[in-house]
Amino acid sequence: MQEVPFQVHFTDETRAWLSDNDLSLIFTTYTLGKVVALGPGNDCQLSACERNFGRAMALSPTPNGFYLSTLFQVWRFEHSLDPGARIENWDRLYLPRSCHVTGSVDVHDLHVQSDGTLLVAVTQYNCIATLDHQGSFNPIWKPPFIDRIVGEDRCHLNGFCLDGDEIAYVSVVSQTNEANGWYEQRADGGVILDARTNEVVCEGLSMPHTPRLYRDKLWLVEAGRGRLGHVDPKTGKFEEVCFCTGFLRGLRFFGDYALLGTSLPRNQVFSGLPLDKILTDKQVEPECAIYAINLNTGSIDYTIKISGSVSEIYDLIVVENARQPLMIGLETDEVSKLVYIGPDHS
Repeated sequence: MQEVPFQVHFTDETRAWLSDNDLSLIFTTYTLGKVVALGPGNDCQLSACERNFGRAMALSPTPNGFYLSTLFQVWRFEHSLDPGARIENWDRLYLPRSCHVTGSVDVHDLHVQSDGTLLVAVTQYNCIATLDHQGSFNPIWKPPFIDRIVGEDRCHLNGFCLDGDEIAYVSVVSQTNEANGWYEQRADGGVILDARTNEVVCEGLSMPHTPRLYRDKLWLVEAGRGRLGHVDPKTGKFEEVCFCTGFLRGLRFFGDYALLGTSLPRNQVFSGLPLDKILTDKQVEPECAIYAINLNTGSIDYTIKISGSVSEIYDLIVVENARQPLMIGLETDEVSKLVYIGPDHS
């Protein structure tokens, strides 16, 4: 069966912004099972590279690469070129270096502690865990209302952030302890929990996602209402910064900008949310895109629109000092032929 292509549409202003700042982006789309790297290019031409990974979802940057969660694995990619080197015109070469087989546990978010320990949000089992070489995952925290670690997506724990190396804030779609109980409360049952105290710091949210600490503020996207904003943990107040025309996930920062992904409605999980009525009232159509939102003004200054077979974006990361990144996948013989020798420790 021939694969239906997708198209990426840059505005001239967006391309210039990426070029001026030497920025590239990597995003995932799990309905199509792809990881896509975009950049302004090294020869005045936009750069794009895509690789297939089934149910590609969460991304987390590392000092020299990134982690990627898929249907039943977590992959680590490393940049393998010497400083200043290129392979043809590519200035980043991301090779898969290791893989942890988790099984189908629905890893929704990833963060790396300063000692290299990888923490993951295991949504199917309602917990945050580490990965080692024994179990599929090792639970280290669960919400106080979850009575045991069991393979039932009860509260749809989908994101968390670190304060230093400590698990700080966690997003769940509802405070339920029954299998799939979150689904009935997804319109307004979402909360942000402080993992250090197990207390609720914000409630009444519609499918909150991707909590992030940046510039002394707790940011998140409220996917079910299409809002980017931040929460005051002391008062529990959510302050909207920008409305976006789509279901929001993925949130990164660069300077004065927040970058996030918007998706088209896909299935029953997306339908019946407040976003439906908001879009109708505003008389706007949802779109699949990456927005760069000015944190000072709340305006969407730069946009990358995606059409064709890609209709949703799950996560994204920002790659600095890179104009044309290349990823190597597992479906061609490139991965067997590209050999790079690491530091000599003899």
